[in-house]
Amino acid sequence: MKTPSQKNQTKSSSNNKLNIFYWTLFDFANTSFSIVVVTFLFAVYFKETVAGGEPVGDLYWSFGTSSAMLITALISPVLGAIADYSAGRKRFLLFFTLLCIVPTSLLYFIEAGHVLSGIILFVIASIGFEAGLVFYDAFLPDITTSKNYGRVSGYGYGMGYIGSLAVLFICFPFIENNMIKETFPIAALFFLIFSIPFFIFIKDNRKPVQKSQITFISIGIKRVANTVKNLPQYKNLALFLLAFFFYIEGVNTVIFFSGNYASTTLKFSNNELIVFFIIVQSTAIFGSIIFGIIADSYGQKKSILLSLYIWIFTMIVAFVTSDQTSGLMQSLAVEFETDIFELAKKSFYIVGLLAGSVMGATQSVSRSFMSKLTPENKKTEFFGFYSFFGKSSAIVGPLVFGLISYITESQRIAILSLTLFFIIGIILLKFVKDEVVSQTS
Repeated sequence: MKTPSQKNQTKSSSNNKLNIFYWTLFDFANTSFSIVVVTFLFAVYFKETVAGGEPVGDLYWSFGTSSAMLITALISPVLGAIADYSAGRKRFLLFFTLLCIVPTSLLYFIEAGHVLSGIILFVIASIGFEAGLVFYDAFLPDITTSKNYGRVSGYGYGMGYIGSLAVLFICFPFIENNMIKETFPIAALFFLIFSIPFFIFIKDNRKPVQKSQITFISIGIKRVANTVKNLPQYKNLALFLLAFFFYIEGVNTVIFFSGNYASTTLKFSNNELIVFFIIVQSTAIFGSIIFGIIADSYGQKKSILLSLYIWIFTMIVAFVTSDQTSGLMQSLAVEFETDIFELAKKSFYIVGLLAGSVMGATQSVSRSFMSKLTPENKKTEFFGFYSFFGKSSAIVGPLVFGLISYITESQRIAILSLTLFFIIGIILLKFVKDEVVSQTS
């Protein structure tokens, strides 16, 4: 018979598992926006329909993504500091969740030629999505212990990719019947329904700070200024954020342009794109979980470095296999007795497999590494800076890709340029110490 103490421990363990599940369910929900709007359906719809399939469509799309990330980057540190002061992380997360869901549903009304209105709705929804992650990520230390950050963060990303597959399954009949616009409100509804358990069951354990006559904005700015002033005390963390800035640049750009690349350079049909993204999302599920376990066992830094080496290899494979005029591809086509155009398409499925294996893993392990390096009493505030570096990095990458694609009229050259971001990230990350930060203010 269990003692009261044992019963309490069992109940506490059960509650922790449920909280982890509710937390990961939010990842399951919000990835519907990421896959339907950012990566796949609206991204391709915007280029092919709204922008008329012109090369300048890449440039328009890069302006939209960069604008959203710039705004989010500027407000994220302040939002994190405000949430710390007001103990209102969940309220802020709810606000930004709705800010994403409503414009996403309104994308249904975007037609051919509606470039400006399409970009405006996309930017607003993206701000809601990205700013909300500041508060969502900051709940990680509340639901598990530091030794499990890696695997729990991996569970979140894994659930997110399962959500991607689920929403693609729901949208498939609409895609087959060329009802692309109808998938946008479906993604919004999916996000709304499956995010509800988080807001009902996850508790915000932060104690509210005594109210002041100073506005939250003023408090937020002052706290951010103080954090910047004291950042030299956290040199290891600052170096990691700089490395993160560069390598996540490449990851974000791949996410933003993979659908456009497949449809424009390789002429993928909608059905082929679905197969491609199923491959990406499926391998991402296992990659997120496996890399999370590796991170907890062998260290987050080593796991991130491994993922970045795989990213570089993936970009090179994408560049080489997309060149249908190269002697290598022509020789392979003869060897496998297939059309070179079909060979290029099939090769890109391999690119998807490789990218998927590290897409969630790089982001997931980076999130857990950030939790490990951050002072306990500044979690949300520093996650605001984490978001700032992540979002501001996504300003340059898409712009570089869009400009190179527009100037050279070659997405192949644009995708090869991304290897530079991964290389710089690797060099900087090698100087970061994989150690637990002192929990002092």
